[in-house]
Amino acid sequence: MSDTVTMKGKPLTYSAAETDPAVPRHAGSAVAVGPSGSKPQKKLSRRNIVLYGVLILAALYYLLPLYVMVITSVKGMPEIRLGNIFSPPVEVTFAPWVKAWSEACTGLNCDGLSRGFLNSVQILVPSVILSIIIASVNGYALANWKFKGGEVFFTILIVGAFIPYQVMIYPIVILLREVGLYGSLTGLIIVHTIFGMPILTLLFRNYFASMPEELFKAARVDGAGFWQIYFRIMLPMSLPIFVVAIILQVTGIWNDFLFGVIFTKPDLYPMTVQLNNIVNSTQGVIEYNVNMAATILTGLVPLCVYFVSGKLFVRGIAAGAVKG
Repeated sequence: MSDTVTMKGKPLTYSAAETDPAVPRHAGSAVAVGPSGSKPQKKLSRRNIVLYGVLILAALYYLLPLYVMVITSVKGMPEIRLGNIFSPPVEVTFAPWVKAWSEACTGLNCDGLSRGFLNSVQILVPSVILSIIIASVNGYALANWKFKGGEVFFTILIVGAFIPYQVMIYPIVILLREVGLYGSLTGLIIVHTIFGMPILTLLFRNYFASMPEELFKAARVDGAGFWQIYFRIMLPMSLPIFVVAIILQVTGIWNDFLFGVIFTKPDLYPMTVQLNNIVNSTQGVIEYNVNMAATILTGLVPLCVYFVSGKLFVRGIAAGAVKG
């Protein structure tokens, strides 16, 4: 029950609890009236059915090949020859993984992917560190410090990010040969560092430009210089964009095949080149279980990096796209 009172032409409604003198009330307190009626029921709309259906199909599209790879890698060759690629293994064996890592032939050497893994790590670590350090300083300078020629420099970087790197391979080969770095890991590290800088500089520049300008101005008023602001203010607030840069560089460098096969020699081939040599080997019987195990081993590093820092990756991408 409720009572309605008209005040200044506007009806005011009071519940029975408010008008009943038997209900104890404190001075200045109001009695909240909760919602009445049955609780609304969630219904599957056509939009939700289509949305979840598309998401499930997309997930199956990516998970089904991974499922086939994993179960094939733990099967023996007699079981694989039966032809049912979707059936789970009758007897699990990890011999294909051992052979892919330490026994498979990748050309003249038959030491598996272990040699390529060490080469890839030696290429990856310095390339990621150098490219991120240089790009972060470039982006910080372009976003916060106005200097003559800064816009021209930024334009050149943007143009460089969209030039197909295939057109630069031959000039880089000649340049590295002239300085004595062709066919070495150092030369390949320089190549990955250079090609990673344009897009990383753009990401860092947009991220730093999205930060409150008052922080930079206050630090300048307090007498902080270029490097003090960078290390004490910008770096502590830039974890998400650094994670984005690390994931992009780790994925791009670790999965690279073209630069690895062009700028190095067989003893220094990265893991992806040796994987290609294992899979495309024409000697003897094709061992599909070894090929699948080698493929999974090659992709483990970028997968682990992404799964560990996936949330920060999304945050950094969103923040780095705020201002352009």
